[in-house]
Amino acid sequence: MDFLGAHSPDLLPGNRPLPPVQGAIEAPHGTTIVAAAFPGGVVLAGDRRATMGNVIAQRDIEKVFPADEYSAVGIAGTAGLAVEMVKLFQLELEHFEKVEGAQLSLEGKANRLSTMIRSNLGMAMQGLAVVPLFAGYDLDREKGRIFSYDVTGGRSEEHGFAATGSGSLFARSALKKLFQEDFTEDQTVTAVVQALYDAADDDSATGGPDMARRIYPIVTVITEDGFKKLTESEVAEVARAIHERRMEQPDGPRAALL
Repeated sequence: MDFLGAHSPDLLPGNRPLPPVQGAIEAPHGTTIVAAAFPGGVVLAGDRRATMGNVIAQRDIEKVFPADEYSAVGIAGTAGLAVEMVKLFQLELEHFEKVEGAQLSLEGKANRLSTMIRSNLGMAMQGLAVVPLFAGYDLDREKGRIFSYDVTGGRSEEHGFAATGSGSLFARSALKKLFQEDFTEDQTVTAVVQALYDAADDDSATGGPDMARRIYPIVTVITEDGFKKLTESEVAEVARAIHERRMEQPDGPRAALL
């Protein structure tokens, strides 16, 4: 990124001039991303729908990507710019590791992503915003951590759980009722998929599990063993179990009584 900034700044995503347009620019947007920590790691997941105005632009888009061995990024916002930013971020982390012979700390990765988002501010002001959710396993602190961002690159560490995107209000509300700090990995995965299910129930831009097309959320788990993406069959099993329970209780599970 520094090399491009010095030699060809026009190639950076945030520096590309846009043609003059009237009204809002219609481009595919990715929506809801959720994350939740558990003892030993963190779960990061996203729905599969991309929208363009009132139209479903894509039903099976992938919005969660590994950043490196111990971290991942979930993207919300303008899909094309977001994917390009993630690829550049992956390259940055790989380049640092090759040059320095060691991995950047999780805090350093979060700060670097913040800088990249800030460089896209010009695009964001024109309606092409990218607002990711970053999560990873901190090898120094030996726990999973979650970072959220705003369009200016402002970074905040979230404790317990977080959500971003158009359905984040509903997903966060669901996790607020369901989340428990002593959840196992499997329980956390279920809670996260429940949150995406609730988001899809109230937000038209968020896609829930599509049983007919066999399209399910992307769910990833990051622990001291590294990044792991759950297989389609594993997520399908969780989604089907939730769907069956929702047939009896459409509004989902209630918070546990304390």
